[in-house]
Amino acid sequence: MKTKEKTSRLKTLDYSVVQQCMHCGLCLPTCPTYDATLLERHSPRGRVALARAIADGRLEMTREFAEEMYYCLGCLACTSACPAGVNYAEIFERARAEAEDSGVLRAPRRNFIRWLAVKWLFMDLRRLRFAGRMIRLYQKLGIQSLVRRSGVLKLMPARLRELEAMTPDIQPKFSHELIPEVTPAKGEKRYRVALLTGCAQDIIFSDVNLDTAEVLAWNGCEVYTPREQSCCGSLHAHNGEWELAKILAKRQLEQFPPEEFDAIISNAGGCGAHMKHYAKFFDDDPELKSRAQLWDSKVKDVHEWLVEIGMKPVESRETPKQSVTYHESCHLCHGQKVASQPRLILNSIPNLELRELPESDWCCGSAGIYNIIQPEMANTLLDRKMRKIRETGAEVVANANSGCLLQLVNGAKSRDVPVRVVHPVTLLAEAYRRNGMSGKTDKTD
Repeated sequence: MKTKEKTSRLKTLDYSVVQQCMHCGLCLPTCPTYDATLLERHSPRGRVALARAIADGRLEMTREFAEEMYYCLGCLACTSACPAGVNYAEIFERARAEAEDSGVLRAPRRNFIRWLAVKWLFMDLRRLRFAGRMIRLYQKLGIQSLVRRSGVLKLMPARLRELEAMTPDIQPKFSHELIPEVTPAKGEKRYRVALLTGCAQDIIFSDVNLDTAEVLAWNGCEVYTPREQSCCGSLHAHNGEWELAKILAKRQLEQFPPEEFDAIISNAGGCGAHMKHYAKFFDDDPELKSRAQLWDSKVKDVHEWLVEIGMKPVESRETPKQSVTYHESCHLCHGQKVASQPRLILNSIPNLELRELPESDWCCGSAGIYNIIQPEMANTLLDRKMRKIRETGAEVVANANSGCLLQLVNGAKSRDVPVRVVHPVTLLAEAYRRNGMSGKTDKTD
């Protein structure tokens, strides 16, 4: 009996997507990997040409092509520069998915790590929260400090030492312990919105989720935040696990019926960019595709939504002076085209001096798990970013994506750059609280 051959994701892609590229080269100066190497294969133009060759049947899927697609940051800066509107995000995701389907990168160690992280840990956030609690215990009991002082780490391989140094500080409480399932609007209720609390965001930056819920409530939104949520699937889609990403998209549609909300709010640039394109997963299911299209139209980045509805102004009393620079999340500015709104919010805070960051939209090297799988290029980009931040002389650097926030926290610590790293919504929430607009939301059990 013949084994059914897997469908090529690039060959079934709408051919106009790969045909749009005119090879004009305007994307080249915007691409961090091309800028660093000046090699055509490390450019968006080169990668699209290779993907088109596979779609045409002129090139077989090879290990070299698969590795090239994982060398790409997926920052989407090329899409902002492209005059032809090439949908590089779709090519990128499908190329990685086809690479995984083909098995050209399979190896025992890689297979185990992918199974553990992508297929097991991030498919059920109860497991992720358990892992988070174990890390928190490791930190709270002082074991981490002891290990770092003991010199034991010097006996470990350099890469493991680097990964240990990147261990994030786990929040004392996670989002479901901080935010009620329903946060009522303060004053007149104008909208009903749903809040996505994320996966890594939930255990590392749950305080940002609380700030987001409160800011929305202060701006007339009743906020629905289910205690048990799922990963949005961006990690899976960006790492070639198309079917798992589809499962997670379906879970979100079931948990957050889009017809019940005025908006579905994301406060993480990478998650929001992914969640605005769920419809692509359901071409074979017209009913789900229709719901997904409604979902896509309802997903809003929190900055985008606040500007859209007319944000409540902050009074100037008791607001301290602070200098802030803003590093843009690649998927927020290039993926979602949300660039002016975070700046408008920051500029609305009294006594806040916003200092423009040179190359603010140049990738910091986080790019999902890129800083783990491509540490050399990620560190090169982080060095560049921290130099630019230092040049501003700002006391605070604001950013709206959990991966970037963690990358910047680690970069500031390891490179001795004296800045506070914070989400723009946190700065807004702090300004509201100082001006007595409301006390903190009552915590849940």
